[in-house]
Amino acid sequence: MTPLDKPAADGTGERADAGPESGTATRTDGEAAAPRAVTEAALFDAFGGVRGLVETTVPGLVFITMFTINKDIHAAALTALGLSAVLGVFRLIRKDTVKHAFSGVFGVAFGVLFAMMTGDAKAFYLPGMLYTLGLALAYIITAAAGVPLLGLVLGPVFKENLSWRKRNPGRKKAYTKASYAWGLILLGKSAILFPMYLSGADATRFGWVTVALKIPPFLLAVYLTWIFLAKAPAPINVIAEMEAEERAEKEREREEKTLGDIGDALSDDASRELLAESERLPEDPGRGQAGRHRR
Repeated sequence: MTPLDKPAADGTGERADAGPESGTATRTDGEAAAPRAVTEAALFDAFGGVRGLVETTVPGLVFITMFTINKDIHAAALTALGLSAVLGVFRLIRKDTVKHAFSGVFGVAFGVLFAMMTGDAKAFYLPGMLYTLGLALAYIITAAAGVPLLGLVLGPVFKENLSWRKRNPGRKKAYTKASYAWGLILLGKSAILFPMYLSGADATRFGWVTVALKIPPFLLAVYLTWIFLAKAPAPINVIAEMEAEERAEKEREREEKTLGDIGDALSDDASRELLAESERLPEDPGRGQAGRHRR
């Protein structure tokens, strides 16, 4: 079995330090502080951190600001796209995650394309709205299916991969709750924006509402995720387990090779001693007398 599937050492399917969610021994404040700090850092890393918020919000803010001032869709769209590209290049220069560098650029590029093709400034936000709605449904459906999307996204970040599915049920429960939270929050956001979009709301007002709904729902979802995971059992580091197994396997191979070399050396020594012993043995007297009799 792989580290993703094999049962936990205590045979219960949970970690011994799992905490309140799993019903096992509770952790002290000091023991809980480290996992919570790691959880917070990993969450910010997974979702792009503060810079990610800026990169996904500022281009839209610049677009609606310029459109509000001069009512020129093309100028506003190209300015937003140029700013997004600059932010992406800056990430690449700093050797940050490529995913975060390009995701914002592509999102703005699709918005620019929609706005220019339709001539409607509101269409700049349509790709993002469709993505938000699809993501909300994905969170809810995967959570209901028992394979919460947030666990699939954050599992590699916490180096636990999919171990939470069978070996860490308390953590699976936390991922399920968090996925439902993301789905419902994003559905609520969609429930505000789509009716406004379809009712033909003023582009300027719609743009400002869209920008205003960018950060608060995201921060709420991240906060709830942090709460759920901070109370959950610590992740099982399957990467460390696999590395430990590899080291143990290499150690066993070295030991077997050493034992084999010792066995070969002992065999050679025994052979040499037998040969030397046979050379030291005196000649059989009976054999010598038989030879003289024949002559």
